[in-house]
Amino acid sequence: MAHTAGAHGTNKVAQFLESPFVGLSPWIVFAFVVGPGRFEWAVGLALAISVCLVVGSRMLRPGSSLKILELSDVVFFAILTVVGAFASDGTRRWLETYAGEISNVALFLIALGSILARMPFTLQYAREQVDRKFWDSPVFKRTNYLITGVWGLAFLINAIVGAYGDLVLHDPDNMWTGWIIQVLTIVAALRFTERYPEVVRARVRAGAEGQAPTAS
Repeated sequence: MAHTAGAHGTNKVAQFLESPFVGLSPWIVFAFVVGPGRFEWAVGLALAISVCLVVGSRMLRPGSSLKILELSDVVFFAILTVVGAFASDGTRRWLETYAGEISNVALFLIALGSILARMPFTLQYAREQVDRKFWDSPVFKRTNYLITGVWGLAFLINAIVGAYGDLVLHDPDNMWTGWIIQVLTIVAALRFTERYPEVVRARVRAGAEGQAPTAS
């Protein structure tokens, strides 16, 4: 019984790690922690989480693919760690001020790059949740191109909104540009990621039923 419960718990954790939102968690932690005098802590924590996600995914799902987002997490925060270690005080203050914009632009480029490489980053997560026979389906691929595009748009909007707060309003802590709009954008992208596949499946089922022969 204990063995079954343990296996069930492990499966739950593995399923949790299959979500693209988990790949975004280092960036979220970084955004919450970074601030004046906390750049090194924020980057170090984000890098540690990134490495743990890669190692944890491999341990819980042996043979699972190395995700573009996971790899980008490690590379991005490793670079920031090195830059932060050797940067001047002025450069470090600049990084602390514009950390949100830097992160969102980086995420937008990751999303765009994965689309241009014909491997939208959500596709790798989606493939681990569906049967292999659907992997090459045009509908399945098109769905993930769109979902990844929505995430890319969310990151771009957040970068623009954050820059508006910093450069135009001169208020990095503005509640609307720094928090409310950005959180709502991410929540909207999450909801779209959850709901849109259901809409696509409903359309496919409806199309199949419409083509089915009727009884004479």
